[in-house]
Amino acid sequence: MRKKIIALVLSVLMIGLCFALAGCGDKEPAADSDLAYIQGKGTLVVGITDFAPMDFQEEGSEEWVGFDADLAKKFAESLGVAVEFQLIEWDYKVTELDGKTIDCVWNGMTLTEEVKAAMDCSKAYCNNQQIVIVPADKAADYQTAEACKDLQFAVENGSAGEEVATELGFKITEVENQATALQEVAAGTCDAAIIDSLMAAAMVGEGTSYANLTYTVGLNDEEYGVGFRKGSDLVEKFNAFLDAAIADGTVDAIAETYNVQAALIK
Repeated sequence: MRKKIIALVLSVLMIGLCFALAGCGDKEPAADSDLAYIQGKGTLVVGITDFAPMDFQEEGSEEWVGFDADLAKKFAESLGVAVEFQLIEWDYKVTELDGKTIDCVWNGMTLTEEVKAAMDCSKAYCNNQQIVIVPADKAADYQTAEACKDLQFAVENGSAGEEVATELGFKITEVENQATALQEVAAGTCDAAIIDSLMAAAMVGEGTSYANLTYTVGLNDEEYGVGFRKGSDLVEKFNAFLDAAIADGTVDAIAETYNVQAALIK
């Protein structure tokens, strides 16, 4: 009888151990794993605006290109998924991210305190400034922030440009994106705009679409990063990818294509 009881106890213990081991073997990735979520659906959805030289479309093409766009394609490839670019209203980027209509914000995004509080962000990869844009024939009058205080500025909703304009007490007109801000100045409906210096270098001045505009004073110094959902394991994945892409020359090659080498952080 004693042997039978011992055998029965051992059998129960073995059954319990088998169930435990089976549970370990079949364990699903954590429910909050962005990596598992994105690899499961097979697509990395990148939230962007029309912002040369970071994310833009060549005339007659529907493909998104640019420094950020090309690097995003490489990152998606490293994860084994396709990339999809989704135009967003910049003021609603956090809502889009948390609602999973996009998987990251990657669009020359300034790492402000507000951004870092709302998202988990990558390491910085580019330097930038917010810079004043005015008609070229008036540039001599607006070489300092103080000289610009009476101007009406076009600024992108929810942008670092809007933030610095508000801090300086400038009068602002909120617009959809930085490209629209340039259009407002070119049309004369606003006196000036505040946009990213990288965009200014690509879009303003001789040989560009806005040859009659120029940039004058830089209002701050800042850095770009990529934003992911709070708690996302993609931040670590991206930072490792970025280090490797810098080491193997991928970042330099893409930067040379879009003339942003001087802004890179390494």
